[in-house]
Amino acid sequence: MSNGGEQGVRIGLSAVVIALRAGQAVVLTTHAADGAPALPFGPFDPARDRTFELALRAFVTEQTGFPLGFVEQLYTFGDAGRASPRATPGPERAREVSVGYLALTADAPQAPGLDAAWTPVFDIFRWEDWRNGQPAVMTTLEPALRAWAGGDARRLARAETLFALTPERRWNEERVLERYELLYEAGLVAESARDHNRQAPPTLSDLPMASDHRRIVATALGRLRSKLKYRPVLFDLTPDTFTLSALQAAAEAVAGLSLHKQNFRRGVERAGLVQATGVFSSDTGGRPAELFRFVGADPLGGPAPGLTLPGQR
Repeated sequence: MSNGGEQGVRIGLSAVVIALRAGQAVVLTTHAADGAPALPFGPFDPARDRTFELALRAFVTEQTGFPLGFVEQLYTFGDAGRASPRATPGPERAREVSVGYLALTADAPQAPGLDAAWTPVFDIFRWEDWRNGQPAVMTTLEPALRAWAGGDARRLARAETLFALTPERRWNEERVLERYELLYEAGLVAESARDHNRQAPPTLSDLPMASDHRRIVATALGRLRSKLKYRPVLFDLTPDTFTLSALQAAAEAVAGLSLHKQNFRRGVERAGLVQATGVFSSDTGGRPAELFRFVGADPLGGPAPGLTLPGQR
């Protein structure tokens, strides 16, 4: 295995660092060699780096000034033709394989540092934000999907199912990657046009990314939305104390859904995930609201549960 020679496989590491800012889920981004938004990314050197995770932590801090907390491995991305976002133009030398990681943080400073910025997740995926009903981008996207499907019943069924194009189809917020891959296959995202010399797609006001980094973010967002329901990962994105309204807003910002207030609160209380502090916040814009804190793992040793997401659609 080669790290950068003429032949073999070159291993890279990419980090999807997600936080919440001003009611939005955001992801830490840098820039590729061509200026396109990119995830923090760096090579793994088997002669220098002891582990993938230690190498990841070092270059993320070096590129962004941001120290990583907890991380988990997502997936290995190695499709033929993928290229490092920091590579200079030129002939292909080695197969590029990237190991993606997901990191969550409750600390998202205004300016992370260096070349880094916090980019709203729904700028990258306009079609994933259903908090206020069907997103406006669907007025462009739906006819484009139907035109792509044409008379192919299987294509049409995929599009209708993944994007809830008919009343009987229920939106599944976890299928982020499948939706992005369908749009890529249909030539409706800029990366598809770039990679296959296709005609530029209709403008969706979305944000393309370098290499296959939007696919990596889609994988991470789908994983996070799924984990909300069976692990208390939402509390990795919140401060030590919070109101229940703020906790609901955080869940909505990740899931891209509008949640039923009373059902959400009952679910939180039933799961035993939070505890009242007896302290009230006056920063809510209305009546003071009580602050809560995350209780933690099951005291009997079992894993702490996730949150039910009682949608209003």
